[in-house]
Amino acid sequence: MYWFFVLIAFLLAGIKTQKPKKYQKVSVIIPAYNEEDTVSKVVEVVKKVSFVDEIIVVNDGSTDNTESEAIKAGAKVINHETNKGKGQALYTGYQKAECDIIAFIDADIYNLTSKKVEAIIHPILIGKTDITKTKFARESGRVTELTAKPLLNFFFPEISFEQPLSGQFAARKEVLKRINFEKDYGVDVGIVIDADVLGISIMEVDIGAIQHDMSPLSDLNMMANEVVRTIISRANKYGRVVMIDDIGYFIRMSIVGLSLVILGLFTIFFVKQVPLAVGVLISIVGMIIAIYYIIKVIVKSIIMFRKTPKGNLLKSFIKIHFPMIISIIVLLLMISTFIGAAHFENGVLSIEPNSRNLIIYADNTPSDNSISVRGPYTIDTAIENESDQIRMPSEAMMTLGVNINDTIQIKSQIYIINETRAGEPGVLRLPIEAKKALNVESKDIIQDSRLKSIFAGTTITHSYENNNITFNENFIVSSRNVNASTFEVIVDNVSAVNSTGIFYNGSTYDFAVNGEYISSFNGLNDYNFTYDGHDIEIIFKDDNNTSIKQFLRSDRGNFLNFNF
Repeated sequence: MYWFFVLIAFLLAGIKTQKPKKYQKVSVIIPAYNEEDTVSKVVEVVKKVSFVDEIIVVNDGSTDNTESEAIKAGAKVINHETNKGKGQALYTGYQKAECDIIAFIDADIYNLTSKKVEAIIHPILIGKTDITKTKFARESGRVTELTAKPLLNFFFPEISFEQPLSGQFAARKEVLKRINFEKDYGVDVGIVIDADVLGISIMEVDIGAIQHDMSPLSDLNMMANEVVRTIISRANKYGRVVMIDDIGYFIRMSIVGLSLVILGLFTIFFVKQVPLAVGVLISIVGMIIAIYYIIKVIVKSIIMFRKTPKGNLLKSFIKIHFPMIISIIVLLLMISTFIGAAHFENGVLSIEPNSRNLIIYADNTPSDNSISVRGPYTIDTAIENESDQIRMPSEAMMTLGVNINDTIQIKSQIYIINETRAGEPGVLRLPIEAKKALNVESKDIIQDSRLKSIFAGTTITHSYENNNITFNENFIVSSRNVNASTFEVIVDNVSAVNSTGIFYNGSTYDFAVNGEYISSFNGLNDYNFTYDGHDIEIIFKDDNNTSIKQFLRSDRGNFLNFNF
């Protein structure tokens, strides 16, 4: 039996035991040129970082005591007989380094701390990125702001680091094999560009403020020249000059052509003052220009894609092509609108585009949506066995001030208002008799602004329900919005209804309870009464609203009915 427990123990041990992560060695390369005052301090700080295995100072042809100070501090020193430039010093150190991760740190930083060094290397150690570059607060940065950032934004718009020339960075040694090290001050921006274009993950880390010697103007001039040369050479190498210059011109001309097509179509359908032939001619010319240059864009882009590394090229490609893409989308939407408004009947093709209406309530009119887009609506015949119903889109209900289950009287016939069927969001289904009375036909397209005039003169009974009390208001639809007043119904000291409609001076209006006439009023005077133990108060407000609801006068019936 013991063998069984031993076997179980081994199995459990095998499940819980994880393969230890491979130890990653870290080298720190410190390029130095006449930095005897600070190099030893930088080396001593780096030595305090527990996971650093190797410190290499590349003495780039110094004429002072940089070498002896570095050796005294405990660093391995590699000497250049002459000054070869920062980039060459970094490359020499990278070639001699024996570790898996390599960090590059300047030798002239006065306030370097072990935490700053750790911040540079740690994201790579834990696998978050392949390369880190730093950003920090400092007094300089003139070359970055005046040369590097403008050129990068022009040729490599997907690169948006705060400090592309930060100087301190780290990387996996295996990815550095794919990077082309510039020999001079262009090395920093060159690494950033190469990593971006080649699709190598790169992260900017904040290491706080640093202090180092300010470079004289002559050195800044040389640095700027080297940075500009690096960016321009990379832009040529990776096809960005072609993208910005040749392809950029083709894109601009494509947009001109697409804009002419849109202008021509808009003129044909919406500008009566311009002859049809002119609109057609503009559209044809625009189409020729657009097709010609879009083909050139595609051909040139394919050639560029084949010649350059992919990496993050797609991001820049999309940014450069974005205006043309938007123009194409606008044109396609416009054409699809016209196609959707096309009707073919008896050998005749008719295109009748109808726009939606943007509704914005500028006053205090009660509404479900203060801003909404409504219509257009397509007229169709009521479905079978629904001769007493009108199916209406929700936007149309908002325009007419009705809800589901309200009733509408068209001439002598009363219909129940219902919602549209699934899959028919813009269809207004009317019984045959209702279509005749409203003088509309199937397939007619009605703009939301016309809806009020079509239903003008019809009588609607609109219902509210609050605390088991139903309120029915009766009104006639007006063809346009006119000045209206608001009334509030308060039942047992609780507000039950707020509504807005048109009351005419000198007219009398009746209200009833459970169908029984209660009283009339002439003029917008507040009114209160008691019914079956309920205290009811009607308060009128003149608050500069507008409405299409003309409340029924006494000679037509009750304008308001309470149902307890």
